[in-house]
Amino acid sequence: MEKEERRAEILRAARRVFATKGYHEAKVDDIAAAAQVAKGTVYLYFRDKRTIFSDLVDHLFTRVGAAILRVDTAGDVAAQIKHNIRAILSVLVDDADTMQILFAHASGLDPAFTAKIRFFHEGLKAMLSDSLVEGQRLGIVATGDTRLYASLTMGALREVLIEQAERPSSRRSREQIVEDLYAFLARGYLRVPETHGPSHAPPEPRPSAPQDGAAGARAGAGPASQRAAGAQSARAARRPAASPRRRR
Repeated sequence: MEKEERRAEILRAARRVFATKGYHEAKVDDIAAAAQVAKGTVYLYFRDKRTIFSDLVDHLFTRVGAAILRVDTAGDVAAQIKHNIRAILSVLVDDADTMQILFAHASGLDPAFTAKIRFFHEGLKAMLSDSLVEGQRLGIVATGDTRLYASLTMGALREVLIEQAERPSSRRSREQIVEDLYAFLARGYLRVPETHGPSHAPPEPRPSAPQDGAAGARAGAGPASQRAAGAQSARAARRPAASPRRRR
C-alpha cells in the first residue's frame, strides 16, 4: 500500500473511532485496530490523536470551501443558492462521522480539541459572512450585520444536522432540507428576485369592420375629431338660450 493511501486509511479509521467513542475516549490503539495496522505505524504518520483529529477537520473545512460557488446574478440566483446549500449538505452528510463530532459532541476539557472545533465553526462563519458581503454588493442580501446573518444560518444548519444524525426515524431527504433552508433564508435576509416566464407583448388591437353612413363616420372618427366635436358641444352649452320675442 502506498504511503498516501495508508495515511488516508488511518484517517478514515480514526474518523469512525472518534464518531463511535468520542474524541476523549478514543485511543491511538483503537485507531490502529480499526485501520488494521500496528500502533507504531500510526505514529509514523501522525504525532498523536490531536494531529489526526486536526487533519480530519482541516480536510472537511477545505471540502466545504471548495463546494461553494460564486453566485452570478445574470443567471438563476435561487437555483445557484440552492446548489450551494445542497453542496454544503453533501459534504457534511457524506462525512457524517466528522460532522457528528464537530456539531454534536461536547468540547470537554481538552484545550486543543476545543480550539480545533472553534476554528472550524469560526472558519465556516467567516466564509459565509464573506459570501454574504458579496451578496449585499450584488443586491441579493439585505443590508445588515453579515456576521449575525452567518451565525443565524450556522445555528439553523447545526440543528438540522444534529436532528438528522440523532433521529433517524424523522430524517428528511436532502432535497427537502435544501428547499426548507432556502425558504427560511428567503423569508429572512435573502433578496432574490422572483423568476417569471417569458413576458408577452399585449395583443395588437383588431381592426373593426367597415361601417356605412353616420355610424361608420362616428366609429372611424379619430381622437382629434372627437375632441373637436366635444369642444363644439361645450360652446353650444355655454351659449345663452334665445329669449322669446316680445309681442307689441
